[in-house]
Amino acid sequence: MAKTLAGFTVSKSGEDYTITIEEEGGATEEYTATYDQLDLIVETVGETLDEDEEEALAVDGEGDEDKD
Repeated sequence: MAKTLAGFTVSKSGEDYTITIEEEGGATEEYTATYDQLDLIVETVGETLDEDEEEALAVDGEGDEDKD
């Protein structure tokens, strides 16, 4: 079963980056990633959000019409 994300941080660690992921309940995991890996994560998240953007930003539409 998937764990629920509570938060995360990304920090520079020498040549690489440390990604710290916190789950609900407070448990954390740390991962080391290169610049290219972190860039790929950013690109993938952006593409995924772009695909869902219209649905996520959809407004009900009721009461939005201009009435003369």
